[in-house]
Amino acid sequence: MFDANTETCEEVKKMATAIGVSEWEVKIPEKPLKDKLYFENLKAKVIDTNLCSRCLTCACVCPVDGIIATDGVEFPNYEEECTDCGACVRVCPRFVYEPKSGLGSYIEFIAGQSKRFKGQDGAMATELIVSAMEMGMIDRGLFVGRDEQWATEIFHVRDPEQLEVLPLGGTKYTFASVLPELKKAARFTKKGVGIVGTPCMVSGVRKLQQEFPFFRERIKLVVGLFCTENFHHDELTKYLKEKGVDFSKLIKTDITMGKFIATMTDGEVKFKVKALEEILPSGCNVCTDFTAVESDASVGSVGSAAGFSTVAVREENAKKIIDFIKKKGYADFGEADPAQLDFLIGHKKKREENIKRD
Repeated sequence: MFDANTETCEEVKKMATAIGVSEWEVKIPEKPLKDKLYFENLKAKVIDTNLCSRCLTCACVCPVDGIIATDGVEFPNYEEECTDCGACVRVCPRFVYEPKSGLGSYIEFIAGQSKRFKGQDGAMATELIVSAMEMGMIDRGLFVGRDEQWATEIFHVRDPEQLEVLPLGGTKYTFASVLPELKKAARFTKKGVGIVGTPCMVSGVRKLQQEFPFFRERIKLVVGLFCTENFHHDELTKYLKEKGVDFSKLIKTDITMGKFIATMTDGEVKFKVKALEEILPSGCNVCTDFTAVESDASVGSVGSAAGFSTVAVREENAKKIIDFIKKKGYADFGEADPAQLDFLIGHKKKREENIKRD
């Protein structure tokens, strides 16, 4: 059933046809601002109030591809181009915001170190995606790489050999436009898509799956990353250069023990993470989810020995992949300590509470 006007329905049907969906059910939500377009409602309630996390789930479903990523989220010509279909508000995790927090439920809580891939720590996010490909659970994964200035780029990986040449390793700490690429990946997949993302992206993916069968049927693996905050690329780059970081020599960036560490070929730049609060995006300020509690498996460094990834195996699909990895001997495993996550879980919760009080 289509509850919008006929013109809007036709636009949504065109989008459905374009991405290979034979039927697209649309349940149009109520507009808080009755006389405004749905995007104007999203703008007024989420973007203009600094609640937006820049997950870009709205850009993923926009039928005219009008919503774009800048250092924020924009729809430059929405007055003329917006079809008022309501898809953007249906999938936005913060239009009706229910903050997630805590460690979340899990089947296993382990430490892992891939024997095949190199990453920031144990490369277990990469191992999970590639192993899922080998199992036939998915036929492609979305990975975040970077250019020479450490700006993020999205790669559709269909063969593990691609990982040998793509600049994918390491944490970037800047926003990535993963979800707009998810629409393309979901359109062309035959078996399923795997995706790695921050907690806000994971929440966006779950909204996509909840609202649209097309995405529910095609997204087969969601790996979440432990995350305290993310930054706009231009702002972080400028800040790091002022601190003495030479991007032509930069090897990796890391946040550990309350410090931001930029490792270059000829030395390190270290400073307290707290110093970055002046450029912390407002959408991160209100986020309380450190461990990506809605993911199939969460991956991070906290809770494990150096060189290992902590993996919270939450859902049965992820458990099957871990069992496959163990059977194949693709990774070394050990114990992880969930108690070590308590401080950062509490930190995000406290930060959001302080914002509310202010």
